[in-house]
Amino acid sequence: MVHRPVAIVKILFAVVVWGSSFIATKVVIQELPPVTVVWLRFAMGVLILGGAVVLRQQWQMPRWKDLGYFLLLGFLGITFHKWLQSNGLVTAQASTTAWIVATMPAFIALLGWLALKEQMGAIRWLGILLAAAGVLLVITQGDLASLGMGRFRSAGNMLILISAPNWAVFSVLSRPGLQKHPPARMMFYVMSLGWLLTTVLCFAGPGVSGVSQLTVRGWLALGFLGIFCSGFAYIFWYDALESLPASQVGAFLYIEPLVGVLAAAVILGEPLIWASIAGGTIILLGVWLVNRPAQRP
Repeated sequence: MVHRPVAIVKILFAVVVWGSSFIATKVVIQELPPVTVVWLRFAMGVLILGGAVVLRQQWQMPRWKDLGYFLLLGFLGITFHKWLQSNGLVTAQASTTAWIVATMPAFIALLGWLALKEQMGAIRWLGILLAAAGVLLVITQGDLASLGMGRFRSAGNMLILISAPNWAVFSVLSRPGLQKHPPARMMFYVMSLGWLLTTVLCFAGPGVSGVSQLTVRGWLALGFLGIFCSGFAYIFWYDALESLPASQVGAFLYIEPLVGVLAAAVILGEPLIWASIAGGTIILLGVWLVNRPAQRP
């Protein structure tokens, strides 16, 4: 357990780092194939997260019956999820990605209603509809008529959009495991198995031959993704969850897309258009309505 001020600093670190991850990914995939970036990123993350588990004396070999479960989570949460996002960012803007990813809590609530029979009142339904409307505004950049022609501005937008409900499936399936395993240790198993699956994709495809040609900018972006986004951010996030209520920790996620949009404007020069800002605001309002505490009669 850590003191509340320290926990808050750790949460802020995690959300700022994750909000900036889309920009770093956008930078490094200009120099390396997306699957190579994912493989290298999580190779670093596995080492850092594994070291933290060992140092904190939380190490324990997983039981055979848990391996299939962790493998499924690794595929959904690491291999497939990051494949969608990294390939999506080849054509999608980092700022658009940040807004779309912000809808994940709404998808989690919707899946909880469908699969777990969780309660969904009128306010939560309104929040989901608002989040959906905000996404449409963001991905069409205000040209809603383009949807009738089947256009999403870029193929990358569609891949990013698929990644949001995929993460919801991963999150809902993770709940039983988190009741039995310490979060950091479980995430280490999940990340390790997801990384191994990515290894197959990486070396069956482009491999790592292009790493020797990485520029300094590319190395900095890759190191940021691996060391901070896939390593320390996860550790700090779980430290905070052990010290503060999940609802308070989750509230800080509203900062993540704002960081992503501002960083994309400053670092990548992506324009701040009205549709993106308006759509993002609607998304955040919708997600807040979905996750607001229920009012007791």
